[in-house]
Amino acid sequence: MAQSVPPDVGLGCWKIAPAEAPGLVEQAIRLGYRHIDCACDYGNEKEVGVGIRAALQAGVCSREELWVTSKLWNCYHAPEHVRPACERSLQDLGLDDLDLYLVHFPIAQRFVPFAERYPPGWLYDPSQVGAKMVPAAVPLADTWKAMEELVHAGLVRRIGVSNYSVALIRETLAAATIRPAVLQVEMHPYLAQEKLLRFCRENQIAVTAFSPLGAPSYVPLGMAADTDSVLVNPIVQAIAAQHNRTAAQVVLRWGVQRGTSVIPKTGRAERLAENRALFDFALTDSEMAAITKLDQGRRFNDPGVFCEQAFGTFFPIYE
Repeated sequence: MAQSVPPDVGLGCWKIAPAEAPGLVEQAIRLGYRHIDCACDYGNEKEVGVGIRAALQAGVCSREELWVTSKLWNCYHAPEHVRPACERSLQDLGLDDLDLYLVHFPIAQRFVPFAERYPPGWLYDPSQVGAKMVPAAVPLADTWKAMEELVHAGLVRRIGVSNYSVALIRETLAAATIRPAVLQVEMHPYLAQEKLLRFCRENQIAVTAFSPLGAPSYVPLGMAADTDSVLVNPIVQAIAAQHNRTAAQVVLRWGVQRGTSVIPKTGRAERLAENRALFDFALTDSEMAAITKLDQGRRFNDPGVFCEQAFGTFFPIYE
């Protein structure tokens, strides 16, 4: 029977090069991954779909055993664009339906037609000098109603949100006839988000932690330094030594043990098995508390910072 919440450990497909995606995804499924996290904006859904089909055709698992997530991009928030955007992701992935479809950001941008550019990215017209992202006035409640129609149409099994605050989740719940099944949000020991996690627990919303290792995903983008990594923190390293595990395994185990699913990204085949080897050890209560106390409120993926730096538009979504 298919799961009602995302499997504990998934493969995050953000920043996986398209040429590498088919082999990496197929290998991940062969190693036991059953949770594949995708998005239009990642620019590799066709190639991820090739890897999924290869694994299914080889009999590694059935479609029902896989949990595949995709996300509605910012340019497609207007209700008339939501279904076509979902259908495009389904077409690229080669699937009949999605286990989960998320609103990627609580950010509506001006529509860019598929024929003009896909995926559209953040900039409205990259060919212009001084190109910027251009917001659009689309209420989040209108977008959510169109997301609900995807469930009624049988295109998706569940819908949810990503990068939402408690206030925005409350707003969504107030307007929803189908409640968000999942919140996907940046979450790691330097951004523990205890109140947000508790709120979701109390409202039966599953939580998936993206960037569960924190800084490493952002160092190549110039959005973090190596010294920002929780993996070099002495407390994490000491706990890792105590369990004869890597620092990454300890941080991922912390995420799973507090009740979230985690979707570490790796482009390295040797890391795939390591990132799933989390279930033959457990952290003590004191170790869990020590890691949680590392919280600095350090957000690496913040539109209020990177939208202005990279896309010429100040667009905060967190206070």
